Order: sequence, then C-alpha cells, then structure tokens
Amino acid sequence: QVRLVESGGGSVQAGGSLRLSCAISGNIGGSSCLGWFRQAPGKEREAVATIYTYFSVKSYADSVKGRFTISQDNAKNTLYLQMNSLKPEDTAMYYCATDAGRQAANCGLIQRLYHYWGQGNQVTVAS
Repeated sequence: QVRLVESGGGSVQAGGSLRLSCAISGNIGGSSCLGWFRQAPGKEREAVATIYTYFSVKSYADSVKGRFTISQDNAKNTLYLQMNSLKPEDTAMYYCATDAGRQAANCGLIQRLYHYWGQGNQVTVAS
C-alpha cells in the first residue's frame, strides 16, 4: 500500500520559512506525479505545487510562485516543499499526494489525478 506522511509544519511569523517533508512508502512507480495541496477553513482544497518525476516538470499555483519550491530526494524517497516569505494567507492544512504512476503524463495541478493522499500537516502563519 502507498503511504504518505507529512511533517515539518507548525506556527511561524509572517516572512518566515518552513520546509514540509512527505515520506513516501510503497511502490509509486518509476515515474509519478507528486504534489502538495492545501485547504484553509471554509475554503476549497487547492493545488500548491506539483512535480512530474519523468521529466522533473514542476508546476506552481500563481499565489506561491517565487516563494515556494517543490523538490524530491529519490534516495530518501521524500518529497519536500520549501516555503519562504510566508504570508498569513498561506495558513492551511497541507497535504502531499501522488498518482502512484497511474497516469501516463504530467498530472499538473489537477487534483482528481492524485489518488493517494497523506493525512495533512498544519501550517499557521501569524501576522
């Protein structure tokens, strides 16, 4: 079974930084879509950043471009989200997800293409 566990969240002041980690276990295939998503109270879940490992293609939501960076460490089987210049509007529950190789192309920011999800990790940015 594919399992994803997020960590690294917490509370930080505006302008600060955090790095989220997603430990992935199980077979996700040689090439997969990996991504970070977030959901704030009362709002729909939104895509934050994704990576298609076959070509290392990265996609970002407009709201985080230039501030967030998605990356992966194949040796550690871990996905990361480096978050800099954090803003109060970044406050949300952050989830990592993967398609486990089910798609034949880049999943991009399309949430329905990601079939395996972690349980989330809270990020709170104080003003």
